[in-house]
Amino acid sequence: MITTFFGQDGLGSSAAFVLSLLLGFGFGFALEQAGFGSSRRLAGIFYFRDMTVLRVMFTAMVTAMLGLQLALALGVVSPEQIYFLPTIYGAQIVGGLLFGVGFVLSSWCPGTAAVGLASGRLDALIFLGGAALGSILFNEFYGIVGPLATWGDSGVKFMWAAIGVSGPVFALLFSAVAVAAFWGSEWIEKKVAGAGPYLGSPFLKAFSVTILVGALAVALLPPATSSTTVTAPAAVSETGMLQAMEAGEDHIDPDELADRLMAGDSSLLLVDIRTPAEFAAFHIRGAVNVAAADLPEVLGPHKNKGTVVLYSNGMTHPAQARDSLARMGFANAYLLTDGLQGFMQQVLKPVSLRSTPLSEAQAGKVNAWRAFFLSGPQSHAAKTVDTASDTPRLVETSWLQENLGRVDLRIIDLRPQPAYNVGHIPGSVRMDVEHFRGAVGGVSSMLLPADLIARHLGLLGINLETTVVLVPTDKLQDATLVGMALERIGHMRYAILNGGWEQWVAEKRPTDTLLPTITATEYPVPTGADTFTVDYQQVLALSQNRGAVLLDVRPGDFFAGKKSDEARAGRIPGAVNRPFTLDVSTNNAVIRFKPSSELAEAYAKLIPSKDSPVVVSCRTGHQASQTYFVLRHLLGYRRVSWYDGGWAEWASRPELPIETGGG
Repeated sequence: MITTFFGQDGLGSSAAFVLSLLLGFGFGFALEQAGFGSSRRLAGIFYFRDMTVLRVMFTAMVTAMLGLQLALALGVVSPEQIYFLPTIYGAQIVGGLLFGVGFVLSSWCPGTAAVGLASGRLDALIFLGGAALGSILFNEFYGIVGPLATWGDSGVKFMWAAIGVSGPVFALLFSAVAVAAFWGSEWIEKKVAGAGPYLGSPFLKAFSVTILVGALAVALLPPATSSTTVTAPAAVSETGMLQAMEAGEDHIDPDELADRLMAGDSSLLLVDIRTPAEFAAFHIRGAVNVAAADLPEVLGPHKNKGTVVLYSNGMTHPAQARDSLARMGFANAYLLTDGLQGFMQQVLKPVSLRSTPLSEAQAGKVNAWRAFFLSGPQSHAAKTVDTASDTPRLVETSWLQENLGRVDLRIIDLRPQPAYNVGHIPGSVRMDVEHFRGAVGGVSSMLLPADLIARHLGLLGINLETTVVLVPTDKLQDATLVGMALERIGHMRYAILNGGWEQWVAEKRPTDTLLPTITATEYPVPTGADTFTVDYQQVLALSQNRGAVLLDVRPGDFFAGKKSDEARAGRIPGAVNRPFTLDVSTNNAVIRFKPSSELAEAYAKLIPSKDSPVVVSCRTGHQASQTYFVLRHLLGYRRVSWYDGGWAEWASRPELPIETGGG
């Protein structure tokens, strides 16, 4: 059986583009050969002098109709692989009238005008320019004319069903009408223009017989199986179904779906029709995974009971599945507006990453959605990793031990490989912090781009629902730097084990030497998630206009320029210093963050308010990531940025100013 690009949800692929381009050239060549590059010839149909347009159009329709019916009857293609245009009476009637008027006035349609333009016709260029202008005006005035686009929307309707015959019989009847039109057009041409060269010719006779025999063969073929039969609406008409949908028509918006799921609406059935692998990687909480081919059987008990919502990554497959179900009598099947991607943008996108400011009430709703859909059934985890406010919290060893074995938990051990091999927390994987850094733009030790970070997470078996716990050893900044990598791709479901590995072993908690079983995922690459990283040009501007608190977290001697292991010694002009080491305490090799109250008091002396812009920097961004974590996630400072290049980049650019002294 043929699998179409539409059936694969691949209409946007490069292969589909190339094929459509080739078909377009072929179609244009056929039109040119038929004489459609001449507006004079096209206009001939209005004066009954040249009926080529009628003959070509009937030939195209009959060929497509018989070919499609034959393919369906033989099981070469199934209806699920074909896109059927909906019937929208108002829009199509008005559009048809406008098209007819345009054709009468110009003798062009968009396709023939493109052919005429290729032949150097100036009037074709003018027509296409007018068509483009009309499209622009339609877009600009859509708020006014938009209702017309859905006026009389009756879903997918088949003409043969309306007159009470089968598809193959209708094909036979239509073919007979086409043959009559061929002979009639020749007769008209002969009467009006003295032409009609094919009237009574052997070619027209053979052509007519071929069409009728082919149509008769299609009509006499045995009925196709149910999987290849296009059926008209049965118990529930599409018009009645659309009326029942009221204003929502066949869509449910992501926010409505989110509210109903959170409310525990028992009448709602959410169906994910993606592959099992995609479903396992991430799905909307409460969804069930059903293959499209199994929908009629699985949804049978829910037919016209409650609300069935279908979704995939986009809307193509759900729309196709919903239409198929509607033709089977399901009047309660809906699709999710904009699919999973729309749900992630409208419901799951963090407040801090939205381009449009939200009111306090709106932000509260978004945070409630994220807490519900990203926390999963483990409310304990939701309390520790505060997804609602995008604030990674510290988790203690007791919490981590309670949650060992969770399928949505991934523990990343940041210690050296030999230490990990000797013993590690059960289920943890080992990852070197330097795997998340590299040379970017000629600057060493920069955090990797989002696509490379996403690839790392995929190899670690992490998906959007995974809670990541980072386990450092004697450097909390290792964990916070990996946290920066996670934030760069918008993965806010992470936490740091306070006290790290040393705390775990000091409390004699379980360890093993086994390697976990990992199933790689395709972690999606986001755009625009990193709003916190600044470059040297932005830092220079802030330094010159004193637009932010420039917080250098290197040791005091390096800040003062007394020591240096870079191209130049010193600091960024206007910067203030608080070494990152002051934020942690050490007790018997266990390193932990100091109490928040103590940290808050110290930083209040350096930063005027929680809304003051702050840029943290160090030598390479490593130590500064720890300070960023403290300010942004432990103390709640809202406008914290991170200069990744740090002093290593600044000192290597001789055009950038420096200061020394003090400390």
